[in-house]
Amino acid sequence: MEARAQARYVRVTPMKARRVVDLIRGMNADAAQAMLRFAPQAASEPVGKVLASAVANAANNHAMDIKELRISEAFVDEGPTMKRIRPRAQGRAYRIRKRSSHITVVVTDGIEMPKFTNPVKPVKPAKAAEAPAQEVVVDKAPVKKAPVKKAPASKAPAKKAPAKKAVAKETPAKKTTAKKTAAKKTAAKPAEEKG
Repeated sequence: MEARAQARYVRVTPMKARRVVDLIRGMNADAAQAMLRFAPQAASEPVGKVLASAVANAANNHAMDIKELRISEAFVDEGPTMKRIRPRAQGRAYRIRKRSSHITVVVTDGIEMPKFTNPVKPVKPAKAAEAPAQEVVVDKAPVKKAPVKKAPASKAPAKKAPAKKAVAKETPAKKTTAKKTAAKKTAAKPAEEKG
């Protein structure tokens, strides 16, 4: 099984925290805590607190043996960066970036967690075996049409527009392709020469 702990928005730059986290990754939890206690880096203090929290979570929440714990995962993500200004000579302003980190440590005791499978859903009986059910129509209410207004009997009925006259289409002369006309001309020339 595994237990994890995370510290967010820690005011340590991610690069400096990663140097410390790389030291303890894969180590035994007790040895890692001893190393962090005497490490000269400033980031070793918050990383040590996160590791202690992960060990406490493993002991209290999952009843794991503290002596068997190893650090299976340890990583540092970048948090938000605060932008500040440093006044410089001749009225200039230089940018100061105050970075933050999200430190995560995962410890495990080496025992694999049992994988829970989803319970088997009961199979529905075949539709042929079921009693015929009434069909239910949803959202198909009959559409009501607006009543048609009729003109009063005293008024004359409205005149309809005259029907359009059918225009006889003239059939255009058949278009022949250039090859056919050329073939006709060549066929006509020898006939003229012979006659």
